[in-house]
Amino acid sequence: MDTDTVDVVVIGGGAAGLNGALMLARSRRSVVVVDAGDPRNAPADGVHGLFAREGVAPGDLLAQGRREVTGYGGRVVDGRVAELSGDVTSGFRARLDDGSTIGARRVLVATGLTDVLPPIPGMTELWGIDVLHCPYCHGWEVRDRAIGIVASGPASLHHALLFRQLSDDVVYFAQGTVLDAEAREKLAARDIRVLDGAVVALEVADGRLAGVRLDDGIVVARDAVAVAPRMEARVAVAAGVGLVATDHPMGVGTHVAASPTGLTDVPGVWVAGNAGDLMAQVGASAAQGAMAGAHINADLVAEDTARAVAARREAVVS
Repeated sequence: MDTDTVDVVVIGGGAAGLNGALMLARSRRSVVVVDAGDPRNAPADGVHGLFAREGVAPGDLLAQGRREVTGYGGRVVDGRVAELSGDVTSGFRARLDDGSTIGARRVLVATGLTDVLPPIPGMTELWGIDVLHCPYCHGWEVRDRAIGIVASGPASLHHALLFRQLSDDVVYFAQGTVLDAEAREKLAARDIRVLDGAVVALEVADGRLAGVRLDDGIVVARDAVAVAPRMEARVAVAAGVGLVATDHPMGVGTHVAASPTGLTDVPGVWVAGNAGDLMAQVGASAAQGAMAGAHINADLVAEDTARAVAARREAVVS
């Protein structure tokens, strides 16, 4: 698809991108959403903690979002942006993987993140099924079951205490991470058993988790495992305009630093959702998209007004 320049190209059609596009389309902005079709929550059977849409299937939520965007005149293109170039002065250009291009005055990057899991056999296979990461997204579904916490860093202690709120049977697999006396006291006080051996595999039976195998050969029966993956913003596509991901201050991955409105250090480029906020759930990501969309529209209004004033002055002089 080769188009004339539109007001905004949105890269990514998840909750953040679609809600940003919705705000823009309702403001009568020409907007195109380019969606590669690989949302982070694709393995999940439902979206949780989202007011009035609790338990909705991720695909159904996005399909409804697409209908709403197109209902206001926005466009959604299935494809992947291969390269983003240009700048706010000369205009941006998004080249898709099929060779087509889209010109735009502004860009909203809503490409999300990649979860990098520990290299433990069975982990990827069960991701989003019995291997979980967020107690608020999946905790209710594993309440009162046997849960294992596979430590991946300092934040795993907090992870364990959150899941302990949901079950009396929690085992902490330390994985060589350092637990000082205070941390061990907290775990003991909450009846969370600590196992210091290395996890070498997750045992899978009929597509579900059966247990956690340690390096001494012992298998600890578990119904679910929680792990905090490394989260890396998927923004390589925007490197051509100078947008880069940096280390998150909490040491949990990489993100794009931005203002509260989503404006990045690159003029004309905003970010929303997990690419900028690694911790955002669906509701928060959608809210960030709405915020960014509103501020992009306001920025364009200011530019349009400045142009109109300049044109009016020129007409008066001539």
